[in-house]
Amino acid sequence: MDTPFPPYEPNGPNDEARGPRLREIPLRIIIPNVITVLAICAGLTGIRLAFENRYELAVGMVLLAAFLDGIDGRVARLLKATSKFGGQMDSLADIVNFGVAPALVLYVFILDQARSFGWIAALIYAIAAGLRLARFNVMAERETKAKWQSEYFVGVPAPAGAMLVLLPVYLGFLGIAPSPLFGFLASGYTVLIGFLLVSRLPVWSGKSEGSRIRRDLVLPAILLVVLYVATLMSFTWETMVVTVVGYLATLPFGARSWKRKYGGWSAPTTHGASEFPEETDHH
Repeated sequence: MDTPFPPYEPNGPNDEARGPRLREIPLRIIIPNVITVLAICAGLTGIRLAFENRYELAVGMVLLAAFLDGIDGRVARLLKATSKFGGQMDSLADIVNFGVAPALVLYVFILDQARSFGWIAALIYAIAAGLRLARFNVMAERETKAKWQSEYFVGVPAPAGAMLVLLPVYLGFLGIAPSPLFGFLASGYTVLIGFLLVSRLPVWSGKSEGSRIRRDLVLPAILLVVLYVATLMSFTWETMVVTVVGYLATLPFGARSWKRKYGGWSAPTTHGASEFPEETDHH
């Protein structure tokens, strides 16, 4: 009597149609994904803390999420554990930690003072972060990349955007009382940061091969990093304000450097590469 299904043949022609097999996965493959999941948890927890009016902890969780989201890719490359699944998880974490979480924390803290204008500003920033992520994914799929892609970002990277957009919160922690005027000013600033995310502004990445420190300056540089961390621990919000202002002040210099190297805003394309740079690492 004929059976309705053919007998199973391991590695046979129909084996792939039966779905993925259960197999053991090395621990080094799991570690980066665990870091990504922890980053998402931190971002979502930041939103919850904001709705509970625990703003300092909320901002701390958002910044922690940005830190974890920034190192998961590097850990994956270090462990040689990159995967398509990890890339998709990383993209999900990006939109949560760099788009949704900062926008909601900012809205609950101050943007609600501007009523509907504040909510519109929060929406614009969150959508801008999503658009930047989509642009990054498209650019990452290109086979040919221009030489300047390791030197500049196109627009402000998403992690920096999350840090920048929270400036009104830092100022609130330093004593500026929430008010409708402050809310409207913060709304305008939030929209500005959103446009910087999706802009074509060349932003120096600091990852080029020429970005090296002279041997005699290595120890002073390490001391400066220690000083910055110590200041951040002791005067957290003052240091964050100075960091944001300093970062924004460097943007014109990055554009000026681009113009000097490549002769203006419309450098010719080469072998299908974009006329503007795009980041080669996670935002």
